[in-house]
Amino acid sequence: MSQTAPDSRLRSLALHIAPWLFFAGLILLWELVVRLAELPVYVLPAPSAIFAAFFEVEASRWLGHLWATLRVALLGFGLSIIISIPLAIAMMRSELLTRTLYPLLVVIQATPVVAVAPLIIVLMGSDDPSRVLITCLLTFFPLVVATATGINATPPELIELSRSLDAPLRRETWQIRIPYAIPYIFSGLKVAITLAIIGAVVAEFVAAQEGLGYFIQFSTSFFRIPQAFAGLFFLAAVSLLLFKSVQWTQQFFFPWSLPSRKR
Repeated sequence: MSQTAPDSRLRSLALHIAPWLFFAGLILLWELVVRLAELPVYVLPAPSAIFAAFFEVEASRWLGHLWATLRVALLGFGLSIIISIPLAIAMMRSELLTRTLYPLLVVIQATPVVAVAPLIIVLMGSDDPSRVLITCLLTFFPLVVATATGINATPPELIELSRSLDAPLRRETWQIRIPYAIPYIFSGLKVAITLAIIGAVVAEFVAAQEGLGYFIQFSTSFFRIPQAFAGLFFLAAVSLLLFKSVQWTQQFFFPWSLPSRKR
């Protein structure tokens, strides 16, 4: 027993440290390859050059670009939640609605947002509403599919029991189907929050004067490649933090929805 506990702690420590060691090894390998191959900075900057370029930009500029991207991404993400979950519930209740709307949703998702974004900007202008709509178009489909899948995954015996007790449809939905759908909904939310960042960046590439996507595009156009990489890594870190925020929300508010090994 005394030997098992240290082994378990070492295994847990290794699981937490291994990703960081792997990431550090990749960075070190990148630095060595660039230095040994003497690659020009405009081809591939070394991590040390990217790190230095990050601190060459004023903190106020980083915060301004970060806020511009986060504002659009979170508004689009929130709008997709407001639309997707009620729509999935409505589709669950009506087969006619499912057959009518699902092909349209697939068509919308299959249409490249990069191709649609310029049209939306022309129709709605280059302010936040158009960029939020672009983000919402990219994020709502995974949420609809995940929520509908979770609702339909409810064990049929529970539905039959509910109906045998003459429970109203409202109670069946909110007390049986939705709790079973929670793990699926959070799976969709994790996908959607990363897509929200992508949608915000796509919108900034099309028309924007601020934001991390605009910063990367602007830096690249002036061949400030280390700054562009710094913006890219900053954007990836923000996306990862948002993903973890959704994960932490599930762990805090719905711990019962997690697999037993993650509780």
